[in-house]
Amino acid sequence: MRLILLSLAFFSLLSSGCSWIKFPGVHKIDIQQGNILDQEMVDKLKIGMTKAQVKFVLGTPLVADTFNQNRWDYPFRRLSATGIETKEDVIVYFDDQGSVSYTHLTLPTSELV
Repeated sequence: MRLILLSLAFFSLLSSGCSWIKFPGVHKIDIQQGNILDQEMVDKLKIGMTKAQVKFVLGTPLVADTFNQNRWDYPFRRLSATGIETKEDVIVYFDDQGSVSYTHLTLPTSELV
């Protein structure tokens, strides 16, 4: 009886903390989140464009600030299967008439997660 309890406790401890075991055949995928924008789309963005024109060129913003209607955010994050995270951000600011007054582009940055 004692052997059965000890072996049961051993296998439950072994199976509950198996994150340290690396399985060689496991396939991991890239995780992409946000608005996927390429350089051609960003190059079409010009000062003075209306909100409708920006939405046509870049698509619907992922974050439209509730408190600041004159700022649209287009964030993008990619986590590769190897654990490298890439971040890109495009922020579009509008003036009071609703045309583009300023854009901010954060270039891709990579960091190991």
